Amino acid sequence: MTETILNLAPSLGERAKAALGKRNLVLVGLMGAGKSAIGRLVAQQLGLPFIDTDTEIERVSRMTISELFAAYGEEEFRALETRVVKRLLRGGPRVVSTGGGAFINENTRKQVERGGLSVWLSADLEVLWERVNKRDNRPLLKTENPKQTLKDLMDKRYPIYALADITVQSRDVRKEVIANEVLTSVIEYLGKDKTQ
Repeated sequence: MTETILNLAPSLGERAKAALGKRNLVLVGLMGAGKSAIGRLVAQQLGLPFIDTDTEIERVSRMTISELFAAYGEEEFRALETRVVKRLLRGGPRVVSTGGGAFINENTRKQVERGGLSVWLSADLEVLWERVNKRDNRPLLKTENPKQTLKDLMDKRYPIYALADITVQSRDVRKEVIANEVLTSVIEYLGKDKTQ
């Protein structure tokens, strides 16, 4: 008689969740880096809720991000974004995807540092451009040369994104590959795989 041996080893998601404990996992990076798509997959594997801050801002303000920028300007938008991020991080643990400028704002960055583990999804210009040039909902790219604007944003923001706890390279591979790299990086960064 052959016995089937069940694999009782914890999954990557279970191991990462144990390492995270009560911390939130906060994804940061430029538009098009995959924060929402990867965030949803990571949240699913962790068994945690997923929240996109831009979606939450639109829900509470009853305006789109573009409308908020047009009506109130970037400074007022960033103040609202900071308040929303602070509230979301208090309700954790969860996976939170932030807007591209959130981590650049010092007040929001402090909320992320206090309330979670930050993961920068870094991507090169061609990957980002391929992902964002088809959409018309990026207020910061409504310029004469949007690709150059994106490059300028990278030059300005990447040194600040580099302050994140963890960096994972977003590139043209299956989303599941990047999600698994995020989970593996969380386990390695926190250095405590409590399930083994």
